[in-house]
Amino acid sequence: MPVSAQASANGRPSIVADYAALPGVPDELLAGDGSIRPVWSGLIERLDRLGPEERDRAFARGAQYLRDAGVFVRQYGEGKSARDWPLSPVPVIQPAAEWRVLAEGLAERADLLEAVVADLYGENRLVAQGHLPAGLVASNPEWLRPLVGIRPASGHFLHFLAFEIGRGPDGRWWVLGDRTQAPSGAGYALENRVASTRSFPGLYADSNIERLAGFFRAFRDGLDALRQDAGSRVGILTPGPMNETYFEHAYIARYLGMMLLEGDDLVVEDGRVMVRTVSGPKPISVLWRRLDAAWADPLELKASSHLGTPGFLGAVRAGGVSVINALGAGVLESRAFLAFLPKLSEVLHGRPLAIPNIATWWCGGAAERAHVRANAHAMLIGAANSTGLPLEPEAGDVLRGEMAAGGGDLGAWLEAQGRELVGQELVSLSTTPAWENGRLMPRPMRVRVFMARTREGWQLMPGGLARLAASGHDPSAVSVSSGGSVADVWVVSDAPVPGDSMLAQSGEAFVRASPGLLPSRAADNLFWLGRYVERAEGQIRLTRAYMSRLPETPAGGTPLMGALGSWLDERSLDMGQGVCPEIARTIAMAVNSASTVRDRFSVDAWASLADLERTVARLADTVVPGEDAASAMGVLLRKITGFSGLVHENMYRFSGWRFLTIGRALERALFMAELLATFGEWTGPHGGFELCVEVGDSVMTHRRRYSVTASRDTVVDLLALDPLNPRSVAFQVDEIREQVSLLPGANVNGQLSALSRAVLRIHADLSVLGPQDLDHAALTALSRSIGDLTHDLHAQYLD
Repeated sequence: MPVSAQASANGRPSIVADYAALPGVPDELLAGDGSIRPVWSGLIERLDRLGPEERDRAFARGAQYLRDAGVFVRQYGEGKSARDWPLSPVPVIQPAAEWRVLAEGLAERADLLEAVVADLYGENRLVAQGHLPAGLVASNPEWLRPLVGIRPASGHFLHFLAFEIGRGPDGRWWVLGDRTQAPSGAGYALENRVASTRSFPGLYADSNIERLAGFFRAFRDGLDALRQDAGSRVGILTPGPMNETYFEHAYIARYLGMMLLEGDDLVVEDGRVMVRTVSGPKPISVLWRRLDAAWADPLELKASSHLGTPGFLGAVRAGGVSVINALGAGVLESRAFLAFLPKLSEVLHGRPLAIPNIATWWCGGAAERAHVRANAHAMLIGAANSTGLPLEPEAGDVLRGEMAAGGGDLGAWLEAQGRELVGQELVSLSTTPAWENGRLMPRPMRVRVFMARTREGWQLMPGGLARLAASGHDPSAVSVSSGGSVADVWVVSDAPVPGDSMLAQSGEAFVRASPGLLPSRAADNLFWLGRYVERAEGQIRLTRAYMSRLPETPAGGTPLMGALGSWLDERSLDMGQGVCPEIARTIAMAVNSASTVRDRFSVDAWASLADLERTVARLADTVVPGEDAASAMGVLLRKITGFSGLVHENMYRFSGWRFLTIGRALERALFMAELLATFGEWTGPHGGFELCVEVGDSVMTHRRRYSVTASRDTVVDLLALDPLNPRSVAFQVDEIREQVSLLPGANVNGQLSALSRAVLRIHADLSVLGPQDLDHAALTALSRSIGDLTHDLHAQYLD
């Protein structure tokens, strides 16, 4: 049956009429005779039917989702920074039958890797019997001697693996590398899938594409089964926000409903790992580790680590925590192991690997070094000719590294011979279509696939993370850091695929889950997020008030503008610029606080905050002081209150929301008390009362309540003492009192905590005061008391 009504002269749809595979290289889209592979027909037909504008809109929907979700690539080095996630909108498509064969072969490889690492930390027969060189293990920095003889509490060393695979000229898949330390990419694969479904919603629903949710649900259930008791938890251990894949850690934690934890969140007590929470230490018995093992415990491993938890290895020895993957499993990532795995498969399993890996050599012994020195170039060319694959795109680096590990110096020898392996055309990975400049182009591809240990055994994710080279002429650059792109991987079944999600399945008993534990670090960041957002709003309102008066201010100034200018200077708010840098800095601090708790924010809330930061940066380049700046502040005010509204309306009312709300209320009360102490006095500059009412966003309320010109009594009553005005100090103190009373430990057996007593004292004092009682000294003392609540909060919950 024809793929499309718009067929070209060669029988293909017009969109692929001039698409051609690279010479001598297999292509995922085209069969050997140049015809379109059946599994691609639906996508090609859909693309061919779309007009250029419709196609651009479809691709833009996926890209917009990724921008809104905050998916980015963090690059390091001079002149590099975060950039948008480089998703190629055209997915890589694979038939389910082929994927099943791949799953069987990789499950076999996973069992082999499990057996090898278990031996290295157990009986060590493979080295003793000469199947592995001792130097290969002993010189590997990922082989952790303190864990020799320790059996993982879970019973297995490996639970979650990634494999780099590529298709060679013979059409077979080859393993290019094993990822056993803390494999990344699964979260990005999920985000790619969401983006691709936004681009092709109808096609995705009708094309029998295998869903990813079942894979993650099975893995999550497998981790839940490892919990040592019903009261313990499962968490994801992350190095923190500065890690280049932190976004993925947060996304996976939110997707699976797990706590996202850093080393400082944990403490070891009596051989068990505990989480520092606002409710006190709570046990956690399963940690999916995204932190490299060497950084896990500064007492026994890398002493300079600030990312780990002192005593963590002691808990591992005591069997108090299951670590996924086990500490020390990263030893298998050394590419030198690829040289021995084929033989080890025969030794341990009695059969060759079903899916071969690329050829490599161990250059650790004297004989091996001499052989490589004499034959390295011929060996590499021979490997390329016989397998169609190299020692990896980083072939020269690989051999240099292995020689260095064994005491040799292949790099020096190669340079003496005038040979440079990296620059040679040794790569022959298959190509896949990528959309570039309005057309499909073949690009070399490698795929990272993921395998999880579940209750039923190893399971391969029906999809993966494809990485595409930046050009067909530089196939060694199959990486994002080299300018390449990524693509979703669709596994298409011949039969209808049932819908799947992370929700409870039919027949499962409903149990309302608890809101979860709140680590003290997360509570701290939520508290300061609330403060920074409210502080920025106050700065924006003050700036707007100043800038709106600036055009009407005489050259000599006025007492009010002079006083306001001085007050703003004390707060580092430079009115000589249209958008004060301090506003941008405060918003940046809010974004930083939010970034550390990404797992607790919706996509909309994060997008709103990120949009605010981008808007500030954009306006700072164009806005000038005066009416222009006042108008710009109105834009920022609407955006920042939009974020506050999203959080207030949509965030679940658990402890995290309470800390955020307390921070916001405390900052607003503090700001208003300080504002009134300066501009709410009879002795203050003329126009100060009106300024307070304007900055306090209470102009309409004041007119309706008092029907008179603003006076000290009306202003102080409305902005300090009115419990119904959401801008008043009393309203915010009441909000703080309510939220504090609902926090853990606020009232134990009738005994109020120090924080509860302090808040109650402020609330009681305000309740019996009148406007005449709140003079400058009283307002200053009030602001001091409100500020001191931060210390009480930290002492009880955050330190």
